This record gives sequence, C-alpha cells and structure tokens, in this order.
Amino acid sequence: MDLVKTVIALIPIVWLIISLGVFHVRGDVACAIGFVGAIVLSILGFNFSFINSITAGMDGIMMAIWPIIYVIISALFIYNISKKSGGLDTIMSMLTSITKDMRILVLILAWGLGGFLEAVAGFGTSVAIPASILIILGMNPLKAAVVCLIANTAPTAFGAVGLPITTLAKVTGLGSTELSYFVAIQLFFLIMIIPFVLVLLTSGKGLKSFKGNGVLFSTFMAGFTFAVPQIFITKYMGPELPSIVGAIICILSLVFITRLYANKGQEATPQPDTDTDTKTTGDKIKAWLPFILVFVLIIFTSSLFPSIKDALANVKTSFHFYNGLGAKSVDIDWLSSPGTLILLSSFIGGTIQGLSLKQMFSVLFNTIKQLTKTIVTVCAIVGLSKVMGYSGMIATIAISLVKLTGPFYPVISPIIGVLGIFITGSDTSANVLFGALQVQAANALSVNPYWLAAANMAGATAGKMISPQSIAIATGATKLEGQEGILLKKALPYCVMYTLVLCVIVFVLGKILYML
Repeated sequence: MDLVKTVIALIPIVWLIISLGVFHVRGDVACAIGFVGAIVLSILGFNFSFINSITAGMDGIMMAIWPIIYVIISALFIYNISKKSGGLDTIMSMLTSITKDMRILVLILAWGLGGFLEAVAGFGTSVAIPASILIILGMNPLKAAVVCLIANTAPTAFGAVGLPITTLAKVTGLGSTELSYFVAIQLFFLIMIIPFVLVLLTSGKGLKSFKGNGVLFSTFMAGFTFAVPQIFITKYMGPELPSIVGAIICILSLVFITRLYANKGQEATPQPDTDTDTKTTGDKIKAWLPFILVFVLIIFTSSLFPSIKDALANVKTSFHFYNGLGAKSVDIDWLSSPGTLILLSSFIGGTIQGLSLKQMFSVLFNTIKQLTKTIVTVCAIVGLSKVMGYSGMIATIAISLVKLTGPFYPVISPIIGVLGIFITGSDTSANVLFGALQVQAANALSVNPYWLAAANMAGATAGKMISPQSIAIATGATKLEGQEGILLKKALPYCVMYTLVLCVIVFVLGKILYML
C-alpha cells in the first residue's frame, strides 16, 4: 500500500516534469492542472477531505500572494522605475565605460551586475540585461546567453531580497538566519569557482585565458569578494542582503583593480563614453538611488536594529484558511515585508528621479500586467505544494526516498532542488515544493534539518541555468528564439558538473560538521 501511495503522490510531480520539460506546456496552464490534480489525488488516494483539500489550497494561494508575489511585483517594479527614469541607462554606461577587455566585462556585467539585479529584482533581469549588453559589446549571442545562465546560479539563493530563503523558512518552520548561513557555506566554493568558468568560457584559450591585464587576480577577487561577505552577513543579519552586498563589493573591487592596472599602463585602458562623461556625480548617485534606498531600509529593519524590526513586525494580520492537522496561520507583515520596503524605495527614488505619481502608478500597473502568467503559476505551485504537504503526500515521498537511499540520501538532496526549479522555474517555488520534504527526510535520518533544507536551496541554484523559464528568458534577450534546445544542450554539462560538486559538498561537509 505504501508503494501505491508513493506512486499516487508522485503523479503531480511527474506531470509537471513531463508537461513542462517534454511537451512544453505553458507554465501557468501546467501548474494549474497540477494543482487541481493534487487536490483530486489527495482526496482519492490519501483520504483527505474535500474541505481540507480546498482550504489547504487557499492557504497556499494566500501564501503565494503574500509575500512571494508581492515581493516579485515590487522587485520588478523598482527595475522598471529605473528603466523609465533613465537611471538604468546611466548605470549601464558607468559599468561599460571601465574597460574593453571582454573577460573583465563578463565579470563585471554577467557576474557582478547580474548578481546585483538578481538580488534586487530577479525575474530574469539578471540574465536578460547583462546578456543584451554583452552582445552590444561584441560577444556572440549564444555565448552571451550561456555565460549569463551560468553566472545566474549561486546569487539566486539570496535573490529578490532573500525571498527564496525566507519562503523556505516559512514552509519548513526553520529560522531564516541560520538557514541562510548554511546555504552560504554550501555555496562558498562554487561562488569562488564560477568566475573562473566564466573567464574560461569567454576567452576559450584554456589557462591562457587568465594572462595579462590582471585577469587572474580579478577573477579570484570576483569570487572572493562575493563569497566572503555572504558568510558574515548571513551569520549575523539573515538572507535579505548577502547578494546585494556581495555584488556591490564585487563590482567596486573589479573597477578598482581594473583602474589600478590601467594606471600601470596595461592593455585594459578605460573605454571613453561620452554619455557617462556628461553625467555629474549627482546624476550618477540619483541613478542608483532607488537601489541605495532598498539597501538602507533593509539595513535599518534588519536584526541589527531589533527595536525597529520588532515594531514593524507587530503590524500584521493573520489568517486561518486550513484548520486540519498541522495547520499554520498565514501572516501578512504589512510593514516589515521586503516588498513594502522595495515599493517605498521605488516611489521615493522615482520621485527624486523626476517621475510623477501618475507615471509611477502606470509603471506599477504595467508591471502587474506583465506578471499575470507568473502570478497564476506561483499561486498554483504553492497551492499544489500545500495540498501535498498537508495531505501527507510529501511525507510519503520523503519516507520512500529515505528507505530507498538510506544514509546516502544527503547525496541526492541537492538533486531534489534541481528537480524543483526545473519543474517550477523559480527557486522560491522549488523551496515551497520540496522544502518540507527535505526537512522530513532529515528528521527521519536524524540529520540536521537546516543542512538538508539548505541543500534544496543550493540545488535550486544549479538547476536555475537549465530551467525552461531561464532558457526562454535567455533566448528572448539574445534574439535566439527557436534555439532553446541548443542553449539547453550548451548549458547542461555545466549544470551537471555544478550539481555533482554540490552533492559532494553537501555529503562530505555535512559529515564533518556533524562530527564537530
């Protein structure tokens, strides 16, 4: 009977894999069908009552709306505000005026700027924007797409102002600060290595790719300045700022190193840009202002200022949709949500940049309209995961996986995360889908649940480069529509290598930490 239940529990997941990965059914349609299917299967196969299944689904939809969709809309809104005001053009010009060396530009744009965009916006901006700029600067479109897909991996763990981690914490009941710290530990080595992969891929000359212009030192520092701040910030502050701070320090260090070598008479001479030259320091600060405000507001509402954090957190509304076994309330944190902080920063920054309220509300309306299909997809996938979780479907899968793999389950735990993001296209949704499974598997094996939950998030960063959603964004940005299969084939080997390294890290380092 356990085998039958396991098969029934796997049906919604298999449906998502086949519909999205094989038949390329539209994401919102596939997830909506999966959601309805999960409700039906929970009733027929797990004796879950009709009322419980519907209210569990409503519980998931509410959680999808707040905070997930709220943060996604806010994050994309701040990007669109910067684009509308012209601030984004100034930022782009500032970055591309630094050097002509494509290897350094890839580190600054695909890795540094891409990481920053992922941290504050997400939703493909971290692939689309850098890839478009690299093509303008002369890079082959297919190579630009692959480079940006590979770069858009490790930073996604703390993307959208830490939304994937905070969501994972909510669905698992774990603390977000400790959880984010374990994720940073698991990704440390990969963050150090990825810049070297990007330079090798850009140059295509093996070890000679690192000759001249301080490229070897720049490549090392690109990983070091991104990875080290994440360790300290996640340890003491939580998941909201690691990628933002890491990306900013990374970009600044790369600019400094490039200028240093340029002043020494090396080949990496600055590239003149008349548009940037006409911009005053005030113009440049104004261009960055919305993002600076996000940074400042998050700092002042973080654990560094507990009185402010607690005061804002107390302004909340709680709902109870599902009242069955294991029911949890859905909390709406009106003031402390990253979505609120981003929205506030967007409106203040946009006003200072010269946009009227009418223009900004128009941008907000268009942003919501732009995300219509994403909203349906996220609501459906979170609703599906809640139905599967409350009905016992995820627990059944977890128990079966633990029985099948035994003490070696931690080896495959990152692969579960890869599978989750391939299914959903979102690291946040991947955490919602499989986060509870990882924790239940950890409890069954007497393994630290934080470590395996973190492995799910780390695995999701690997799968990001081959998820159908990421591939579609990359082909759209590089005008390679119709070549999704080719791009997937190019990116797949890197995803496999990334995942294998991560599996070893999770298993071996997990054993070491357990002994300590």
